[in-house]
Amino acid sequence: MQALHDHLQALDPEAPRAQRHLALVALLDGVRRPVRAGAPLDPELPLSRLRALCQHLADTPDAQRRLQDFLAAVAGGVDAPALLADHGFARQPSLLSEVRRRLALRWLPRTPDTDDLGELLQLLFRPGDVAWLRALPPELLEPLGALVGQALPQGWPAALHDALMLLGSAVAGAAHGPDLRRRMAPELLQSRPFRQLPAALSALRTAQEAGDVAETLRQAAYLRALIEACREAADSVFQHLEAHGVSVDIVFSTEQLKARLARMEALLDALLSPPASGAWRALLVQLVEINGQRGLRQLVGEQFGLMARQMAERHAETGEHYITTDRAGYRDMLRRAAGGGLVIAGTTFAKFGIAAVGLGAFWTGLWSGVNYAISFLVVMLLHWTVATKQPAMTAPALADSLAGLKPNRDDAEEDAAIEGFVDRVAQLIRSQFAGIVGNVAICGPVVLAVQLIAQQWQGAPLVGEATARYVLHSQTLLGPTLLFAAFTGVLLFLSSLVAGWAENAFVFHRLDSTLAWNPRIARVLGAKRAQAWAAWWRRNISGVVANTSLGLMLGVVPALLAFVGVGLEVRHVTLSTGQLAAALGALGPSLLATPEFWWCMAALVGIGVLNLGVSFWLALRVAIRSRGVQVRDRSRLRAALWRRVRRDPMSFLRPPAETP
Repeated sequence: MQALHDHLQALDPEAPRAQRHLALVALLDGVRRPVRAGAPLDPELPLSRLRALCQHLADTPDAQRRLQDFLAAVAGGVDAPALLADHGFARQPSLLSEVRRRLALRWLPRTPDTDDLGELLQLLFRPGDVAWLRALPPELLEPLGALVGQALPQGWPAALHDALMLLGSAVAGAAHGPDLRRRMAPELLQSRPFRQLPAALSALRTAQEAGDVAETLRQAAYLRALIEACREAADSVFQHLEAHGVSVDIVFSTEQLKARLARMEALLDALLSPPASGAWRALLVQLVEINGQRGLRQLVGEQFGLMARQMAERHAETGEHYITTDRAGYRDMLRRAAGGGLVIAGTTFAKFGIAAVGLGAFWTGLWSGVNYAISFLVVMLLHWTVATKQPAMTAPALADSLAGLKPNRDDAEEDAAIEGFVDRVAQLIRSQFAGIVGNVAICGPVVLAVQLIAQQWQGAPLVGEATARYVLHSQTLLGPTLLFAAFTGVLLFLSSLVAGWAENAFVFHRLDSTLAWNPRIARVLGAKRAQAWAAWWRRNISGVVANTSLGLMLGVVPALLAFVGVGLEVRHVTLSTGQLAAALGALGPSLLATPEFWWCMAALVGIGVLNLGVSFWLALRVAIRSRGVQVRDRSRLRAALWRRVRRDPMSFLRPPAETP
């Protein structure tokens, strides 16, 4: 306690502003300082010191008067309403601007010579202080709140009213901006809740300053109703984004708007409550918690979590077509995968042909990527399928099965959601298994047959012995093949992100409407053809971009990485199967007796597992983030999956028998 007495004696109301702020920081450090250096903070220790401090002030009027004068000097040099209204909110309605600001806050030292009470609050409190602030009892809240309130030029009520007016103006201004106003449901704006906020806040202030308790409560109830109406209108923006495309800045602005509405409710609760109430403690904790929520990871995670949900739900529409639920669908998947394997057989020979031309590394990679992209597009246009490309497109569909994992759900809903998720995973994995089997079962034999036919017709296979030896060397399980397969899984996932971004941009910018109604396009194509093209691109933009981007990445990314000395290559299970079949056709049946061939065969299994597993795992993380699944629920999902694996492992490879 002697240290606190020393800090109290050091408080000088006449000191320069920076020194006053440093003295206040030192006083609070004395309150929280552990018993010994390096010891963890015991939440009870600051509370006991505050009790002793309050008792000392009550027993020593001179010390209390000195502290009041000092706090009044501090309050006179800062803007208290701005703390209540602005702390924790972006200064510009742009995610990029907020990222730049947080980078500056993180890397640039802060000065105590500031009139921004929010910046001073960051110097005064640390994230660990939240624990003891939550435990502040009423007998401490009341005297401490009175001390600070007496220091404010007009007291707490005036500061709260000023902050509410600032928040109301910011909310109304943001809501009336074209980006948000055009995306709110018109029926929710008919009563003009945002325009009524300033008048309602002014009426509340007038009633309270007049001492009319009944009118104050009536105006407060009306203000709460307006805040709820504004929140519903803000929520309708997300419904518009689901249907018409997502924008990072619009999502960010909407979340900022909703956060300001929540702050208005917290200030209103404090305004109508005595200083010793839980509302004041909750407001203080909220302001201090913001200090620990200013990192880039949380900012980007929150915004892109919302983006992920919109993208996942939109992409799920495409993914549903790639998930088989019964034996008829399973057979259809095998048939379509067989068609895809036939096309990839041709892709394999084209790849060898491009490599044989002897172009530079970049141009070989580029033309290989074009070869892959054209092949994947042909497969898509023929309604066939390529193995392992599906998971990155279909895993977001799992987000729908996670919808039941919400807060406040009952056990039956939770169990049903988890079981539905496991069923969906099993359906997806066996669909991918069918895709791999169909691709490999056709691609390998077709490539081998072409090699043998070429040997008979022209005396030499299309792929020669030297190339075949290189295939055996590069695809063996004893080399970095599995690493390359995992890297390919990442590219498979990235292609789905590119496709989701492209589809979102297509919808957000209404390019389908442009194609359908733009006069110049209509003159060139004709009105009916323009309408047909618009509808086709709206249905297929995701697939076209996914296949094109995947093909180009498979060819170009390894070449670009090689320029900087990163020797990563791609290993796709279907393409690798075709290449190994070409090697077998070039070297003959004697290859079957060599360990090199069987090491490559074993590698194919690992390639398939990693292609599928890595892309699926990454896409599943997007789906889980999009639903905000809690850590506890994630553990239950994993446990449910392992139970299904132990109980019925074949459900992941083949569909159940159909009941008559």
